[in-house]
Amino acid sequence: MTKPIASLSLDLDNQWSYMKTHGDPGWESFPSYLDIVVPRFLEILAALNLRITVFVVGQDAALEKNRSALSRLAPAGHEIGNHSFHHEPWLHLYSEPRLVDELTRAEDAIEAATGHRPNGFRGPGFSLSETTLRVLAQRGYRYDASTLPTFLGPLARAYYFMTARLTPDEREERRKLFGGFAEGLRPVRPYRWNMGDATLLEIPVTTVPLLRIPMHVSYILYAATVSPTLARAYFSTALRLCRWTGVAPSILLHPLDFLGGDDVCELSFFPAMGMPGRRKLELVSELLTEFASRFDVVPMGAHAEALLRSSPPLRQPRFPARTETV
Repeated sequence: MTKPIASLSLDLDNQWSYMKTHGDPGWESFPSYLDIVVPRFLEILAALNLRITVFVVGQDAALEKNRSALSRLAPAGHEIGNHSFHHEPWLHLYSEPRLVDELTRAEDAIEAATGHRPNGFRGPGFSLSETTLRVLAQRGYRYDASTLPTFLGPLARAYYFMTARLTPDEREERRKLFGGFAEGLRPVRPYRWNMGDATLLEIPVTTVPLLRIPMHVSYILYAATVSPTLARAYFSTALRLCRWTGVAPSILLHPLDFLGGDDVCELSFFPAMGMPGRRKLELVSELLTEFASRFDVVPMGAHAEALLRSSPPLRQPRFPARTETV
């Protein structure tokens, strides 16, 4: 029996980007864990014979100290995506000229570090705007993957503000992070943005069909800190619901899925970082094994090709009014 298609991706956020968003000092020196995390996830993916999309941050690609780790991605068979240059989750506030510069710098740096120029994009912190979509379409991107259709964005933002150390100006800048309850009304299934003269495929990060609660691996690991058995059952049920409803899931990984607080003590504030790194690796391997047993898991570019053959529905870009910055 042929398995339905699905995709798997990893947002390669680095240590400094978490520190920056959290308001921690010292991020300006761009501390990095890529030399630790890249070999770990490459080993797990190779053991499972999985090829995925890795969304790379341009600032990391621009630094010589990260070149060795990033140069291993494409030879291992993984697709390279664009995760912006500065990794600022308030990207939706950027003006169009600033967005053009942001994407151009990221594309150039990523191509120099990996040998591949990206044509898929995911905004940091699922940040998206009509301006971003227009610029992506103009630059010939094949797909965007920046939407997370869940009602839990405001709760994630509340947790973030509770743990972050931010000035009043920084709080104002970040006050729309992770979107509002309206994000939960966005489609779970892929569709095409109608940009007038062009269209742009949107592949949402899949949330549990019907319930619209997150099912990407970071959430499962957090649930595992309470009960590993219930966490596994949650993920298995979510995959079954995808099969039952005909949703071709696109599952998301983060670097902290492969790291524990024993690896990076500076990020102990992050959910599930109390779990040792070795235990996380075991759980992630279990989850991905089940995912691959139920679906034909491919990089997002291959998923996009398959989706476009079926002409996904068109949608008009509608976003809350934003006050753009220069």
